[in-house]
Amino acid sequence: MWTIEDSTNLYGVDGWGNGYFSINEEGNLSVSPRKEAGGTVDVMEIVEAIEEAETAQFPILFRFPQILEDRLQEINGAFLASMEELEYRGGYRLVFPMKVNQRKEVVEYIVNGGRDLKVGLEVGTKAELLAALSLGLGPDALIICNGYKDRDYLRLALKFGETNKIVIVIDIFEEIFDLLRCSKELSAKPILGLRTKLFSRGSGRWEESGGELSKFGLSTAEILESMEILKENGMIDRLKMLHFHIGSQITDIRKIKVAMNEAARIYAKVRKVAEVEYFNVGGGLSVDYDGSQTPTPASANYTLQEYSNDVVYTLQRTCDEEEVPCPTIVSESGRAIAAYHSFLAFRVIGKKNSKDGLEVVAEEDDPVQIEDMRQALENMDLENYAEFYHDALHYREELFNAFNLGNIGLEERSKGDLLFWKVCQKAASFAEADENDSEEFESLKKLLSKKYIGNFSLFQSVPDMWGVQQIFPTMPLHRLDEEPLVKGTIADITCDSDGEIRSFAGENSDFLALHDLRGTRTTSSAPSSWGLTRTPWGTSTTSSAASTRSTSPSRRGAGGYRRWWKGTPARSSCGSSTTSRRSSWARSPPGAAAMRPKV
Repeated sequence: MWTIEDSTNLYGVDGWGNGYFSINEEGNLSVSPRKEAGGTVDVMEIVEAIEEAETAQFPILFRFPQILEDRLQEINGAFLASMEELEYRGGYRLVFPMKVNQRKEVVEYIVNGGRDLKVGLEVGTKAELLAALSLGLGPDALIICNGYKDRDYLRLALKFGETNKIVIVIDIFEEIFDLLRCSKELSAKPILGLRTKLFSRGSGRWEESGGELSKFGLSTAEILESMEILKENGMIDRLKMLHFHIGSQITDIRKIKVAMNEAARIYAKVRKVAEVEYFNVGGGLSVDYDGSQTPTPASANYTLQEYSNDVVYTLQRTCDEEEVPCPTIVSESGRAIAAYHSFLAFRVIGKKNSKDGLEVVAEEDDPVQIEDMRQALENMDLENYAEFYHDALHYREELFNAFNLGNIGLEERSKGDLLFWKVCQKAASFAEADENDSEEFESLKKLLSKKYIGNFSLFQSVPDMWGVQQIFPTMPLHRLDEEPLVKGTIADITCDSDGEIRSFAGENSDFLALHDLRGTRTTSSAPSSWGLTRTPWGTSTTSSAASTRSTSPSRRGAGGYRRWWKGTPARSSCGSSTTSRRSSWARSPPGAAAMRPKV
């Protein structure tokens, strides 16, 4: 008897769900935006309401702003707990990097939900800075300017730094000269930071973001030279932040420990020359996408609390040894903030690679290879399945050769194909019972796997899966009290062969356990996928008729949620088409127009 506990274990929900996702008694996926604090949403109830109202079509993006607020509280709380336990003598500030998710509503949720925590924003372009300025952050919330900075970007940051807590971080040594020129032009006294390029590197898919070959950051020699230049120009007192970043999704806690040791020591040396107030540890706080708690690209071997403990402890110890004040710790943990708050739901509309129900009728004039293959199918058992499978491979090759030479017709070839397929299915079932995990029979499983067709575009809705082979949890939304008996992959409806989800979280990473189709009501989901997807890349270009709609359930009462959703007309194209979209961001802040370059 299959139970929801079996589905929970099969799909690893308790591992990657982090308390936000679970399976309810009806066998449906449910979301608890505040975890145990109250309020649970049955996702299928929302899906059915949308279907009944006919207000939107699949695929649908679900967002839970309450999860964003809860993540802010959890990360902030973890650092405060570490500081209290270790008696740390500094503060903590959480900053959200806008590049993680630039959607206006998402950034607004974070700014408003984190206002009491003084949550700030990290920007990497002039456009992001303009957007951040339009949100009305509190006077103590940091706006950290990273990335390559031309003079227009610098002038904008300098001008609005008078009324906002903007920190301009020097990421490239040459930027300091443009900064000094622009500061003199505007008679500005900005808050400055230096990004150090550590020898230490991170781990995982973005390992090369850190280390000596990283794109951004100053070497120790350049840091010393920058400080000397600031002294000569009377601006050493404006140096308030030291920043480092060794990569996103750092999977191994040991890499964090090593980097923290190096960066903390650099801070201590710099602090003896300049009154640095902020120590920015950058991003890298990992999300466990597959629930394995291992140092693999889709997971991590540490918890949030262990991460904050190591950061606080290392910095405290180094400051004590060097006899310098403890700084305010800043972290840019965008992935950890946004990853859980949204997921994509799509409808499974069909399947491929299925020959179920097709039978072969024996005839007297069938080629000998077809009769031999039929005998192999009938006589196969647990003892001889490998031998008969090898025989079937030989018979099929002989049939192909005979067909290519014109000795048999299309009907005979189709009989051979169907018989070979049935031999493969039977051999695979015996191999599974025999626990035969050889490369040969693992390849056979791939050959036999079904392809379910989902009404979505991988390139539009979950581009990180295609672009950087990111693994996201994927599972059915309902029927989770039934045993899934089909192993398969999920293809989208685009005409691009890359539009297929072929890697999944869990032990059987090449397949997803699926239910048989009942009409057209099967719905699947990819939880956590959109929170990390770079929105401009994910929505500006599409190769599919399936454009993504969004819905944001909002809490109403103790346990219920009211719902609203919005959609855009579906775009129909099998090739690549570009969609123009009016920006939902507010107009630029007053005075920004004067900063635009004249053409």
